[in-house]
Amino acid sequence: MSKNIIVVIFFLIGIHQIKSQDVDQIVIGTKHILQSNILNEAREYWVSLPESYNNEGSSYKSYPVLIVLDGNSHFRSITGMVNYMSSGYNGNTRIPEMIVVAIQNVDRRRDFTPDKIITKRENTSGGGENFLSFLEDELIPELDQTYRTDPYRILFGHSLGGLLATHAYMKEKTLFNAFIAVDPSFGTWDAVTMDEKLDAVTDNSFERFIYIATANWGKRNSRNRDRHVRLYEALNSKCESEFPGKLEYFENENHGSVPPIAFYNGISVIFDGYGIYYRDVENTVQLSQHFQSLSERLSWEFKPPEYLVNRIGYRMLRSRNENDQSKALSFFRLNTENFPSSFNAFDSLGEAHENLGDTENAIDNYEKSLELNPGNERTISKIKSLK
Repeated sequence: MSKNIIVVIFFLIGIHQIKSQDVDQIVIGTKHILQSNILNEAREYWVSLPESYNNEGSSYKSYPVLIVLDGNSHFRSITGMVNYMSSGYNGNTRIPEMIVVAIQNVDRRRDFTPDKIITKRENTSGGGENFLSFLEDELIPELDQTYRTDPYRILFGHSLGGLLATHAYMKEKTLFNAFIAVDPSFGTWDAVTMDEKLDAVTDNSFERFIYIATANWGKRNSRNRDRHVRLYEALNSKCESEFPGKLEYFENENHGSVPPIAFYNGISVIFDGYGIYYRDVENTVQLSQHFQSLSERLSWEFKPPEYLVNRIGYRMLRSRNENDQSKALSFFRLNTENFPSSFNAFDSLGEAHENLGDTENAIDNYEKSLELNPGNERTISKIKSLK
């Protein structure tokens, strides 16, 4: 059972006995508690939903899930970047909208280390497999039941969290499809251990995408950086086709400063090509092939976004070129095929037929839109006027 507690950023005006003005709250997410049977403890996680999630015309949409380790450190920065990169501000839509889930820490050394570390003093390391089971067997089912999730999942981890993300990527089976491992702490993976792990990697890993960022610590961390390079090159050589991954070195960033810029670069690399510019699209075949190529690279079907196709359609519909006007229909029709539960898709197709003088098909599509969104006064008025 989840317990919802609103997480807000707010500003208060006035101090002591001075009467303050009313202020609005800027809600960035919600807090939840999940009682884990696997970990035998209550775990807190924070959720940020996409801007469109509660929009009237978006009830049919489902969204990929981004799970963030060390959530207390990264939730605010990552939700801000995901929102900016996916919501279309200033025409910037580089990635799909996502549900961001940040896990709060209890014992990160226990949860993020997949192997038991032997030290003189007792330690809690080696619980990584248990924690991954919590994520995949308890948290993800909880998210799928509560939200409109798409089963495309990304795991982000920094430092020890990056170690766990890399370990999950190399497993035979996982529910995650892509991984961002930021300056992962490979201190316990010597050459022998890494070779053993690499020998166990199967082709299943190469159906996932991994981005590894490595920071500049100077001489203090050269061995860790060398291990990043060694792992990446070994995976690349073991993959028989083009390796779906990238290693990036940040000369001017250290271990503490690298996460925000590495996340931005990593998520951009994963969804490279998603933010195609609407004016660069000439026809539906070109657009469909573009997203088919993206889908094949990520081993998951990503359809051309409805808003993008709509924008292309209206650009062509408003063109003075009759050939462009006729091509507009194919774009609006593509949206109704890809998103048959979207009333807006049928409304736009109806408007295109109306503008081109095809009253019969205009009414037909307006009526389909009305079936999906009963009571829409604008659509009712359109149908009446056309009839």
